[in-house]
Amino acid sequence: MTLTDADLIGLADRLASVPGVVGVVLGGSRARRTHTPESDTDLGLYYRPPLDTGRLGELAEAVGGAGAKVTVPGDWGPWVDGGGWLRVRGSAVDWIYRDLDRVHRCWTDAEKGRYTFHTQAGHPLGVPDFAYPGELALGRILSDPTGELTTLQRRTRTFPRPLADALVAGLWEADFLVGIARKAVSRGDSAYVAGCLFRLAGVCAHALHGAAGQWLINEKGAVAAAGALPGAPDRFQARVDAAFGAVNSDPMHLSLAIDIAADLVLETSDACAMMLR
Repeated sequence: MTLTDADLIGLADRLASVPGVVGVVLGGSRARRTHTPESDTDLGLYYRPPLDTGRLGELAEAVGGAGAKVTVPGDWGPWVDGGGWLRVRGSAVDWIYRDLDRVHRCWTDAEKGRYTFHTQAGHPLGVPDFAYPGELALGRILSDPTGELTTLQRRTRTFPRPLADALVAGLWEADFLVGIARKAVSRGDSAYVAGCLFRLAGVCAHALHGAAGQWLINEKGAVAAAGALPGAPDRFQARVDAAFGAVNSDPMHLSLAIDIAADLVLETSDACAMMLR
């Protein structure tokens, strides 16, 4: 059975009663209303330490059945943090911890144009720290007893211009990647070139979203989303695909892939400059 919005609000209220939980936010495709019956439901549990994972585990078993488990904070890595993968009335429901004080710090940095991509398993580009306020900006608040999440969300829904400027300035890395990828052509090092192209595509996608004043919070669908932005380089996604399609051990093909990417970097820079005017 698909969980209704009323079901999710009721669950969120129960979660918010757990000591340490400040509020609950619906994320992912369900928050964007693009979900299907097969989609997971992502619930962000915004907390302040100490989080009572004992009580949280009891609630997980109550709604997810015997054997439902939750982690302690940090068990899923420094940026995914922790949570639980549950089945609730036949639906996949993910509880994902978010340290609210860290969200505030990341938002403060974003307002000042400071950001870093952090190594995290499952995120080949890395987790951008501005993803924390971005998640809140794009989510739907289900339970917020103190009103703190609502207040912060209202602020994060205006994309900070300093962050936009910093992401566009970060295109220097994409240009640098073009240069170092070319050094691998004579060796036929397709894996190295592919790695450079992946990073390059991610840097360009984030720059385009920043210039457009829109949050991009992970790698999944990033190229397609960037290509759909008004003012993005023509056929952005198709040309990224063409660059990857040319990657093999043949130096001529590797050079072609890098040439396609180099043109995209130049056009991305021009497109971002136009968006920011």
